[in-house]
Amino acid sequence: FSLGGLGSGFANSKEELKILAQQAFAHSNQLIIDKSLKGWKEVEYEVVRDAYDNCITVCNMENVDPLGIHTGESIVVAPSQTLSNKEYNMLRTTAINVIRHFGVVGECNIQYALNPNSEEYYIIEVNARLSRSSALASKATGYPLAYVAAKLALDIRLPDIHNSVTGKTTACFEPSLDYCVVKIPRWDLGKFHRVSTKIGSSMKSVGEVMAIGRKFEEAFQKALRMVDETINGFDPYVKTPNDEELEKPTDKRMFVLAASIKAGYTIDRLYELTKIDRWFLYKMRNIIDYYLVLENVDHTKLSHDVLLRAKQIGFSDKQIAAVVKSSELAVRIQRQESNIRPMVKQIDTVAAEWPATTNYLYLTYNGTTHDVEFFGGYTMVIGSGVYRIGSSVEFDWCAVSCLRELRKLGKKTIMVNYNPETVSTDYDMSDRLYFEEISFEVVMDIY
Repeated sequence: FSLGGLGSGFANSKEELKILAQQAFAHSNQLIIDKSLKGWKEVEYEVVRDAYDNCITVCNMENVDPLGIHTGESIVVAPSQTLSNKEYNMLRTTAINVIRHFGVVGECNIQYALNPNSEEYYIIEVNARLSRSSALASKATGYPLAYVAAKLALDIRLPDIHNSVTGKTTACFEPSLDYCVVKIPRWDLGKFHRVSTKIGSSMKSVGEVMAIGRKFEEAFQKALRMVDETINGFDPYVKTPNDEELEKPTDKRMFVLAASIKAGYTIDRLYELTKIDRWFLYKMRNIIDYYLVLENVDHTKLSHDVLLRAKQIGFSDKQIAAVVKSSELAVRIQRQESNIRPMVKQIDTVAAEWPATTNYLYLTYNGTTHDVEFFGGYTMVIGSGVYRIGSSVEFDWCAVSCLRELRKLGKKTIMVNYNPETVSTDYDMSDRLYFEEISFEVVMDIY
């Protein structure tokens, strides 16, 4: 067992294998050699089973980065976007068979490698415990995995556990998602000297962010801004095109990809270099295509349609301002004059099939109505964002302590944060939880 893939890697020759073996033996006295499935799709399922053999899959997630990059280093999207119905159900059935075979009672995470050109697959990992992926799945679906797993360990049946989010359904109800979640890791490699910026099968990231949107492009651009507040989104001007960085990924690969799309690389060429599924590459190209549209627009003539389309694919006011050579405040005023405002949507685990009184919220421009009413009188607490070196769980404790004190004083609270690893983003910590980026634009929109 090696936590976070420590000491692992890929060898393409005898020499590379020798170097890898030396590194591996520094951490362990055992070596496992397997067939390389590099470039295959990586898919994960979270499965729950009780002692009476009731079994459901809570969440399935797909890594945007292909196999070869540790799941903790990968951009992950939930629910999966590129699987066919047949592939999805084939892997789901296998996941349930596996958890039954092992006799796991509680929560289990199963990771697959899926051949992108056929239905061939391998199980690459089974974690019969709460893992990093479980925390993400919990926040992505609103299904309290740890709470349910604890109840199952006490021999309680799944249909007897109530879903505290909806108040109507039981824990034996598979969550359905009417939104898209994107997780991006945060690396702090700049704080170390002589460290390789290449990412691979062992984990280097120190934190992660989670963004929610109604479209992949919207959630993806939100997540990129959450990781680093100096970044405006999927920006083609951060890096320059570089084939080697596309093939051997670094922590800045997404920006090399943006620059390469703008430089005219075809989707097929990008797929050959990165092995990122073409569906994701087309979505990324949509963003870059709109960059080019905005670059040809006069900032004094930003029409309602141009602004709305930009907001729907995840452009922030600051990002639009940078492209059209204006200021964030000017774009904000134009947007409000055009009556373009985000809609507040709720995560209810049942995709609005049942009425739900949930306080787990996100903002989107791909909606026409609010899911909740606004009564005012709330106190807003701003979270500390992504974990990084020098700012971690101790700041989240401050936010949670603040929420608890406000509750004692009888105040209604709002939490704004986007870190799935925190306690402050548990939906029962505040009266309203906005899983959103922390920026002037978003905080003022909520306010």
